[in-house]
Amino acid sequence: MFNDEEDKKKNNKKAQAGTEELPAQEEVLSGEGEQPEQDLPAADKELPAAEQSEQPKEPSELEKAQALAEDYKRKWYSVAAEYDNYRKRTLTQASQSYEAGKAEAILKLLPVSDTFGYALDSAKDDATRAGIDKIIKNFNAILASLGVEEVPLKAGDAFDETVAEAVMNVPCGEGEQPNTVKLVLKKGYRQNGKIIRFAQVSVTG
Repeated sequence: MFNDEEDKKKNNKKAQAGTEELPAQEEVLSGEGEQPEQDLPAADKELPAAEQSEQPKEPSELEKAQALAEDYKRKWYSVAAEYDNYRKRTLTQASQSYEAGKAEAILKLLPVSDTFGYALDSAKDDATRAGIDKIIKNFNAILASLGVEEVPLKAGDAFDETVAEAVMNVPCGEGEQPNTVKLVLKKGYRQNGKIIRFAQVSVTG
């Protein structure tokens, strides 16, 4: 019987010890289940002003089509202007090339006129002179149709360096003034008002 009482006392002590440990375990369990509150960043708590404001309205299909048409029109104007400039530049270059080629061809023909002139000066009979003179007139008519004309210059005229070049200086004769054309050695020509070949003359000095 004495032993039974001791066993009861021991059991009571164990039971009290078990009840004292329970609150501590509950505190541990409750601590494990709860998550510590974290401070959210300011960017998450408050939305930016741009996001809070109303989003821009998406353009309609009509507005998109109008913007595309305006872009096409602007490009078309740009291409049209470039083409017009190209066309004008090409026409100018073609015209300049044509005039340059024509002037070059005329320059190569002018020595023929010089030869006819020399032949006319050396002709002895009137029939020969009349024939050569007719050839020269026809040749000059062809040159005139191309806008080419002979520079009017003869002996006794004052020397003009804008239309002639002095290739020889001769002493002044009696009654002659200095810087005067003594003799026309080669005729000069102009085309459309522009000198294409200077006359070659002898000048008194």
